[in-house]
Order: sequence, then C-alpha cells, then structure tokens
Amino acid sequence: MNQEFYLPPEWEKQSGVQLTWPHAGTDWTHMLKEVQGCFTEIAKEIAQREKLLIIAPNIKDVIKQIEKKVNLDNVRFFECETNDTWARDHGGITILDKNGNSQILDFKFNGWGLKFAANLDNLITGKCFQAGLFDSQYSNRLNFVIEGGSIESDGKGTLLTTSECLLSPNRNGEWHKNQIEEYLKNTFGVSQILWLDYGFLQGDDTDSHIDTLARVCPDDTIVYVQCNDPDDIHYDALKKMETQLKSFRTIEGKPFRLLPLPMANEIIFDNERLPATYANFLIINDAILYPTYNQIDNDIQAASILATAFPGYEIIGIDCRALIKQHGSLHCVTMQYPENVLK
Repeated sequence: MNQEFYLPPEWEKQSGVQLTWPHAGTDWTHMLKEVQGCFTEIAKEIAQREKLLIIAPNIKDVIKQIEKKVNLDNVRFFECETNDTWARDHGGITILDKNGNSQILDFKFNGWGLKFAANLDNLITGKCFQAGLFDSQYSNRLNFVIEGGSIESDGKGTLLTTSECLLSPNRNGEWHKNQIEEYLKNTFGVSQILWLDYGFLQGDDTDSHIDTLARVCPDDTIVYVQCNDPDDIHYDALKKMETQLKSFRTIEGKPFRLLPLPMANEIIFDNERLPATYANFLIINDAILYPTYNQIDNDIQAASILATAFPGYEIIGIDCRALIKQHGSLHCVTMQYPENVLK
C-alpha cells in the first residue's frame, strides 16, 4: 500500500469544480437549451462558493448562456474539443500527500466499457495540464480504465466500489479481481476495498457506478438508495445491497451508520425508465448540491437525509430531470479538485 498519498474524501476543502459543457456536437443536441439551463444552475451555485472550470469547444457560446446568472469572476474557461459532458468520469482524480502536495491521476476513459465514443474526452485532463490549469503534478495512468463515479473514499483508508463496474470485461478485462484490488490500494493509499456486489438502476449506462447507489459521508456514514416497493424492478437487488452494506465495517472494525435515501418514483421517457437517484449529489465547500425530480415528498425527504449526513451544510436542490434523459445526474457532470489544485 502506498502510504505517501491518499484519496481525499469529497468533503475536504476544495479549490474548485470542473464542468464539461453541453454543445450541439454532444448527445444533448435535441434538448440543448433544456440541459444548458440545468448546467447553468449548477454553475451558479458552484461559482458562488469556489472556482469553477468550464471546458467547452466554444467558450463565447457558454459565456452568452451564463453571464447573467453566474459569477464570472470565479470562472476559469478552457477551450477544448469534447465528445460529451460527464466530467466525473473523464476528469482527473486527485490524490494528496500529508503535506498537501497533489497529483492528478489521468486514467483512461473508454466510454463506460466501450459503449460510447470517448476519444476527445480521454484527452481533456492532459490538455488541461499542458495549458497550465493545475498547480499539481501530472501522473499518466492511461494504461488503466477507471471513472471517478465508480469509487468513493472516506479519506481514512476505505474505498467503496461496485463489482459490476470495476470488474467489467470491457474496462480492464485482462486483470483479475485481486490484481485490481492491489492496484487500487497502491494507487489510492487505501487499506481496504469494500466491493458492493448488488444494486443497479434501470437505464444506467455505467454498469452500476457507486455514486448512483451509495455514498460515503463524514463520521463513518453511508447514505444509500433504499427501495421499499416489492413491485419495483429494483426491489430485490437493492434489498441485497442494503444487507451487504450492513455487513461492511470501517477500518476500526465498526459498522457504518447507514442512512437510507428514498427511491425516486418511476420516470419514463421515450418508453424507458430513467435512472433517477438521490445518491448522485455533489459535495462542495459548505454546501450539498443534490438532484431533484419534481417529486415533492421524495425531494424533501432526500434533503432531510442529506442534512442529517452533513450537519452545517446548506442543502440545495437542482432540478435534474434534464440530466437523467441522458442517463446521468448531478454528480456525474462534475469533478471536484482539492484545495490549491485548480489555479
């Protein structure tokens, strides 16, 4: 295990957040204004509290969209060709040492196991470094496929992930589980990997990213999606996931405090169920941005659970019905950078 560096939890102090902006060349082209409105709301909340890095092929277009709503003094723009908008999965993953020095690890992004084109998105982090956007060391890890949405760290030696995603044959198919586990321990400075073997969301393209199902929070807490409707297609898998979460232990050998998030009511679009999840929230400095789906009872209940998990944080809901039409949500379109990383 590499003790020199560790993977900070998302709630550690941040220098900023990356958004990769939707444009006519992405899969959003048929609903561009709708999704750009959602991105603008996310950008507004981030830029009120910390720096925001916006990556897009045409920056002038983005400025026109956001200048009346977003604090541009806190926004850094970088013009770059992109395939799509999922910064959580093509963005660099930052590790820190005990002195606060940082490395950004540039892993391979292959479109969630070769499902979608990612040739441009896979180059974004390297181009950001060449442009001098980061006050950090660069570490080329393009020989290993991993997405930011597939791992959760408590900052104390535990990494939470899902078997279905990290053991996908179209990601690192030549590696077996023990090799992947050793690689993760050495790369992220963790002592244990908790493999979640159950749980899925219908309509999800990521092979069950952990950030759609269960999230690590301060004070040995995990919030997770709970399904209590036996007629829901997710019921059996999410009950098994819940049982397995109860069996997990912290580094100190204690059970985690488990807080259940509501299962969003079924949302159908183009004859398919969309992967609406309240687990896909973003932690920023002193606030939680969480997705809402125009389901008042569920939206309010999710906010209450998140307020319990993050006492003292402002809990801010953002309507993400646009984002789930392309099978992701709020956390999926963002990537945070720790303090002193984003220039």
